[in-house]
Amino acid sequence: MTHTDGRKPIVVGVDPDPDRRTALAWAAAEAERRDLPLLLVHAQGVPTAGYRPRGGHPSWEAWKDDLHAAGDQVLKAAVSFMESRHPGVETAGLLAEGHPAWVLREQSRQATEVVVGSWHLSTRQELSTSASVALPLVAHASCPVVVVPGPERAGDEPPYLVVGVDGSAHSAAAVDFAFEEASLRGAAVRALYVWHPPALGVLDEPAAVAECRRVLSETVAGRSATHPEVELHQDVVRGHPVQVLTEASGHALGLVVGTHGHGGFGGMLLGSVSQGVLHHARCPVLTVPRPDR
Repeated sequence: MTHTDGRKPIVVGVDPDPDRRTALAWAAAEAERRDLPLLLVHAQGVPTAGYRPRGGHPSWEAWKDDLHAAGDQVLKAAVSFMESRHPGVETAGLLAEGHPAWVLREQSRQATEVVVGSWHLSTRQELSTSASVALPLVAHASCPVVVVPGPERAGDEPPYLVVGVDGSAHSAAAVDFAFEEASLRGAAVRALYVWHPPALGVLDEPAAVAECRRVLSETVAGRSATHPEVELHQDVVRGHPVQVLTEASGHALGLVVGTHGHGGFGGMLLGSVSQGVLHHARCPVLTVPRPDR
């Protein structure tokens, strides 16, 4: 849904549980900040084994009728909820058939961002159940994906976003997105290069850390000129990237990371860091695809 004026919407996945509206609230606030329309998407999958529509025998058409009616109610309630709380945001709804991850991936082609909630499932659940959409969506989306684990918190200190840097093209894209988000929010950026020493150690640790600092400085170079209103902090931290970034996310408005998932829809290949922070971060995770996606 690209508008005639060229504005691409903020797309958000609608959970059928009315108590799970954290992602909706985050997406609506983002749409307000960016002056973009908001598209609420409720995706319906395939019938579960043993389903009996209206108490009778299995029937594909009857199942579709029942599912569409229930889905339409869920979507209308979500749209009404958003319009009552964010009347200034242009809001629309879309009821679609298919696995939610696939539907949202298709919508990402015409979106500015896609926003989903997180159930903090175990790794096994994330990979094997249809309840989760975050991992397959992040692996294949054409635009940034925001995974919201809970209500956005306002910390005691000045607001900031954390961005992970490793010198790659996808981390450079994450830095660009972090500065853009920080500018919209009046927040600072904390750019982290996490140095994880090899198991056998290094001969010259100071030189290795100095090289990390050089890569970090080169990656963030020029962003302050583009966004002079955004305060930048740079740090090289020793440790495991997932652990360090998770700890850094504790008081952040968001954690921004690049992704390099690829392959067929069923064959997710996410970086271990991206996948790890999706499971453990204590704030919304903003994932940014590599530039050529």
